[in-house]
Amino acid sequence: MSPPAQIHAKISGPIVVIGFGSIGKGTLPLIERHFDYDKSRFVIIDPHEDGELAKQHGVRFIKDGVTRDNYRELLSPLLTEGGGQGFCVNLSVDTSSVDIMTLCREIGALYVDTVIEPWAGFYFDKKINPEKRSNYALRETLLAARRNSAGGPTAVSTCGANPGMVSWFVKQALLDIARDTNAAIVEPKSREDWGKLAQTLGVKGIHIAERDTQRSKKPKPMDVFVNTWSVEGFVSEGMQPAELGWGTHETWMPVNGRSHPDGCGAAIYLLQPGANTRVRSWCPTPGAQYGFLVTHNESISIADYFTVREGDKVIYRPTCHYAYHPANDAVLSLHEIFGATGKMQEKWHILDENEIVDGIDELGVLIYGHARNAYWYGSQLSIEETRELAPYQNATGLQVSSAVLAGMVWALENPTAGIVEADEMDFHRCLEIQRPYLGPVKGFYTDWTPLTDRPGLFPEDIDTADPWQFRNVLVR
Repeated sequence: MSPPAQIHAKISGPIVVIGFGSIGKGTLPLIERHFDYDKSRFVIIDPHEDGELAKQHGVRFIKDGVTRDNYRELLSPLLTEGGGQGFCVNLSVDTSSVDIMTLCREIGALYVDTVIEPWAGFYFDKKINPEKRSNYALRETLLAARRNSAGGPTAVSTCGANPGMVSWFVKQALLDIARDTNAAIVEPKSREDWGKLAQTLGVKGIHIAERDTQRSKKPKPMDVFVNTWSVEGFVSEGMQPAELGWGTHETWMPVNGRSHPDGCGAAIYLLQPGANTRVRSWCPTPGAQYGFLVTHNESISIADYFTVREGDKVIYRPTCHYAYHPANDAVLSLHEIFGATGKMQEKWHILDENEIVDGIDELGVLIYGHARNAYWYGSQLSIEETRELAPYQNATGLQVSSAVLAGMVWALENPTAGIVEADEMDFHRCLEIQRPYLGPVKGFYTDWTPLTDRPGLFPEDIDTADPWQFRNVLVR
């Protein structure tokens, strides 16, 4: 049964959704269900879709691309039509998040997105070096925009499942660990105090640990990239350098690891693509597993948020990175790409809710190094429950679209917060909005470490004194 159609907030101006792929389609019914708005000023823009679904819902559809050359003249009238405060929901690829949110703030509109996206061509530009193609570099453009224009209309950056929801999971998980280890703490109210809590608990790092077990009714054809969410989005981020927040406990760096000369200093990158970089991790259903160290904004923002400083000196920071085992069809699709020396398949396919026979998307945070070793906290949303909760999406999509919903509600309740990241939002309120769409949300302790059950048949360059060194996590 779907959650009740509770109206969370009123949107007084136009709504403009950029991008109508799998996440856009899934977000549409949630907007309809939970907001009071003027339907005559609801517009969806996408260059590829036919707009039939939008028309079925009585929503205006514009078949066009939002580009560097046209975004101001295209979006400005749509977001200001008829008065009130407009709301831009950017769920597209190849559209500059920072440029569009800057425009929105100039004209007084609210804004939310799920990723810091650049204009088309950035991800595969061979003229720029890997450091410049990193999510670290993209995030620094966001931080610069915030420094240059503090306060003002709210723009919520990177508010999907991950990045986004997982930052809220981290805070709840830390409170759970504090409770279960009898740590005498008061819930932190500031960024500095959250960092001190993680430090006090002995947290060494955080994996965004995910296992997608959703299976198609039909086997994956050769030379078709099959995924449970945006193929373009996954391939783009997968071809960026592997990136991770770099903890103060780390004593070893890969030979091809590089730090950044400028910026917050919270992360490093590897001179290899994230979708071809494996790490050891753990999720409740499969137990120990390999994941891909795909770059994500939360790997950097979480590590940065929980950094503790004394003056200019960093005295504590957790390691943080994605450890992603996508659906099996997506794994095979990646093997095809890298086996073909990086050439992408000509055909793409996103599995919809009607094609999937079973499976869950188990997405959470594995917080490790504390007194209870490791704790996974997250969503175990199944395709069966997804079908009951909301239309037009699989389990992966609903974890994202429901986070967009939470971000929109938060922005409407905090309309003058300026540019914010998910780490800085009220996690209690955001999870309150999102939780009805997440299926079971549970926590699990585990004794597993990256040194557990290694075959021992060959010599390995590992650190047996500290199981939670990245040296032991990275598959080499």
